[in-house]
Amino acid sequence: MIAVERLRKSYFVHRREPGLRAALRSLVHRPREEVKAVDGVTFRVGAGERVGFLGPNGAGKTTTVHLLATLLRPTRGVARVAGYDVVRDDLQTRRSIGLVFQEPTLDRDLTVDENLRFAARLWNLPGRLAAPRIAELLGQFGLRERRRDLVRALSGGMRRALDIARGMLHEPLVLFLDEPTAGLDPRARRSLWELIQRLRAASGLTVFLTTHYVEEAEPCDRVAVLDRGRLAALGTPAELKRAAGVQSLEDVFLARTGHPLAEPSAA
Repeated sequence: MIAVERLRKSYFVHRREPGLRAALRSLVHRPREEVKAVDGVTFRVGAGERVGFLGPNGAGKTTTVHLLATLLRPTRGVARVAGYDVVRDDLQTRRSIGLVFQEPTLDRDLTVDENLRFAARLWNLPGRLAAPRIAELLGQFGLRERRRDLVRALSGGMRRALDIARGMLHEPLVLFLDEPTAGLDPRARRSLWELIQRLRAASGLTVFLTTHYVEEAEPCDRVAVLDRGRLAALGTPAELKRAAGVQSLEDVFLARTGHPLAEPSAA
């Protein structure tokens, strides 16, 4: 379903050098430094799998999702999603995927129903298909009784559920979830993952998620440990822990990268 070979995304930033002379020189010649947000990753995701990219902020997780969702163009490498090349077949790729961004993108001044109907228009779904699909999703996501409520009146968990329902509106083959539970309380996180698991069981959906929570990575079929743009390890949670000789994915991250998943906060 997803095939990635040596995928890289680089940015060039101007390097600041200390000292007055260096600053004056930079007015004429501004030295540039290459930053590799994604550095030659290779992996595959099978149909129906739930694969988690585990890593801290700045590891390259969101950049990877944006590359696979055709929002960014890779510097090097090849990626195919649902059989389509993400560069050459960008439109077909987009029709095959659902994408839930890290930050909510709902219109808070529209109702639940209006947000979904607007998304259906964007996907060119005719009313005879959109209406029953919206009704089905409202039932699946527990939003039927709130369909006429403004989004701003919903709880954080309900808004996130609506975000995912919107991503499922056109029945994608692959669902990308970028830090989908960020900012939610533990109970809302559990409810959301139970819902996603039911959707997978019912439809065979392929789920690709990014997270920095080990408890969200643990139920995945496979976990990729991503650090500073590089793939440090990939396997089932049990395989990763057994290979590293540890008992938790948090310790797997430490063993494979040399530093903890969550940096200690300053006192």
